[in-house]
Amino acid sequence: MADPSDKLRTVICLGDIHGYLTKLLNLWSNLQSQIDPDSFNTATIIFLGDYCDRGPDTRKVIDFLISLPKRYPNQKHVFLSGNHEFAFAGFIGVLEGEFEAKETWKEYADNEEIEGWYKGEGYEKMHLQGRIWGGWFDVAQGIDCKGSIFDAAPTFGSYGVSHGSSVVNTLR
Repeated sequence: MADPSDKLRTVICLGDIHGYLTKLLNLWSNLQSQIDPDSFNTATIIFLGDYCDRGPDTRKVIDFLISLPKRYPNQKHVFLSGNHEFAFAGFIGVLEGEFEAKETWKEYADNEEIEGWYKGEGYEKMHLQGRIWGGWFDVAQGIDCKGSIFDAAPTFGSYGVSHGSSVVNTLR
């Protein structure tokens, strides 16, 4: 049983960073400014996963997270894996066994016209999620986007491959 005289720690849970370093740094700065410095510097920070995909800076997000224990030695850091990390690990072959969801992906594949998928160079080898936007989505430049699934296009620029399985290309 814990000693009641022990000071309780502040617990902060963060999730769904998805490769957006600027947003993460802004959030971190806001936490520092809003939480008492003693509480912040001794907090337990639980990262709930989904560090990768969508945003352009997955590598920088991971580097920032790795740096935290040295930068904040009195904090406790817990790093959990989310579904995007598991999907990426399955895609690159780190996880053994079958890592497919054919029926789920088939539902998406059957909606190609509605989703407005990318059909440019190399699409045959591209994972379904990366094809969703039909090109780089930019409302300011008047580019029409029929997609309804997340802003996945930056995934490729972030770490060079799509997340998940390439099974969608075998469904046709």
